[in-house]
Amino acid sequence: SENTVCPSPGAMSQALAKALPQAEGEGGSRRSSWGLLVTAGVGGTLVALYAVATPFVTPALRKVCLPFVPATAAQIQNVLKMLENRSGSLVDIGSGDGRIVIAAAKKGFQAVGYELNPWLVWYSRYRAWRDGVHQNTKFYISDLWKVSFSHYKNVVVFGVPQMMPQLEKKLEEELECNARIIACRFPFPCWIPDHTTGEGIDTVWAYDLKHSRGCETKSSEITPETES
Repeated sequence: SENTVCPSPGAMSQALAKALPQAEGEGGSRRSSWGLLVTAGVGGTLVALYAVATPFVTPALRKVCLPFVPATAAQIQNVLKMLENRSGSLVDIGSGDGRIVIAAAKKGFQAVGYELNPWLVWYSRYRAWRDGVHQNTKFYISDLWKVSFSHYKNVVVFGVPQMMPQLEKKLEEELECNARIIACRFPFPCWIPDHTTGEGIDTVWAYDLKHSRGCETKSSEITPETES
């Protein structure tokens, strides 16, 4: 058999002393690499979450600060109540995630939503497809101030006080007198509502444009006066 030579304790100590720094260097390098990978992974995840979530909470209408706030179930039911016995086309101004448009489509309306936030528009289209009403709904990426609503008979608005005066003027100029405007959360400043339902943030006001001062003025302007 072959003879085995055992190293002396001194030689073993010297070899171990040389090996330890090398092992510690390799372990430190591995730990550093893992740290970089973890940091990059967490950072990437946060960036992705920010990219997805930011459009849902930042202003959707640039002219007025109007953040996305989803309609409550009570608000949706109140809007649908104001649409009873109504027909024709419907538009939701600032349609958000599309829940009002989808609810109206389920009631038989050809419903359209205008929303400046592209993420919300794409999500609305997905929800409409998922709920089986994509053929009765359309969603457009557009600024409400650059769109004419003249061919809609039913208009739903989730606005803020700062935008209501100018929007009131815009709708009065564009809509026909048989149109109904439904305001949620905040009423229009000058119009007197024909119907009101709900409480607090769920309050909904309905305005029949034929009863507004603007339409009465238009009617008097186009109606010839007769001499007595």
